[in-house]
Amino acid sequence: MSKDDVVIKPTTDLFIASLWSAPENESILLSLLNSVMTDIGQPPIVEATVLNPFNILESPIDKRIALDVRVVDELKAMYNVEVQTHSHTSFFDRMLYNWARTYGFRLKRGEKYRTLRPVRSIVITEFPVFRKLQELHAVFEIRARENPGVLLSEHFQMHVLRLGDWLHNKQAGLDSLCIGLQRWMQFWGLGLTTEEKMMSTMLQDAPEVLEAYKKYKEFSANPAMQEKARARRRFLDEQQIMLGDAWDEGKAEGLAEGEAKKARETAATMKQKGYSVADIAELTGLTLTEIERLN
Repeated sequence: MSKDDVVIKPTTDLFIASLWSAPENESILLSLLNSVMTDIGQPPIVEATVLNPFNILESPIDKRIALDVRVVDELKAMYNVEVQTHSHTSFFDRMLYNWARTYGFRLKRGEKYRTLRPVRSIVITEFPVFRKLQELHAVFEIRARENPGVLLSEHFQMHVLRLGDWLHNKQAGLDSLCIGLQRWMQFWGLGLTTEEKMMSTMLQDAPEVLEAYKKYKEFSANPAMQEKARARRRFLDEQQIMLGDAWDEGKAEGLAEGEAKKARETAATMKQKGYSVADIAELTGLTLTEIERLN
């Protein structure tokens, strides 16, 4: 393998966005969403439509990739699905920010708040997280501390599928999940390294997950997709370098001394270069509101 080769994992953002966005793969997307819902005893989803479909041949590689999914159920909820590959200090803030952005972006000026719909964030983490929790499927809601049975609103629900913890703990804890979610975790975590015949046997009782695995094998063997993934990897590597440079430059120019003006200048530059609001907040110390106001 040359230094420019790239490993395409089942959780590679280009692949999963292409897989879940394609209209012909609606049954695969529904399998994932329903596995998450079934695991916590909620009713299945009947239909799913991706609001921001991803076309790998047309979409730029230097943009954030996340899916907003509108579904048909009794609550007409929306789902935000993403994979997080690296931990960082603002990870939890970013998860909440992404949920809030999905929740609020469809409310137009003058519309009543009752038009807001529930948003379910599904975050797949490739690194250990929430070490005090036992379940691989962590569910967060807004409940009263005095009585957790009192739910503030059904509109907020965040699911964290702790793939990294499962792999880190030698694949322990999978039995606590429903069968569908077990198979998705096995596909994401083992699909790259497990022999194809063995993997197919493992997924045979989950036909949609098995179909996703077959599409993954086709995708990862396609030279055009390999080149796309290679270009994406170069961009992400360059972004990490720029992020580090911005941090070093910011400290040198006075962030460590608390100079608010320098912080705003650095934040504005980072915003122009396409950094996420969460990353800018982490590196400059500015609030999300302050950053949103910058030109």
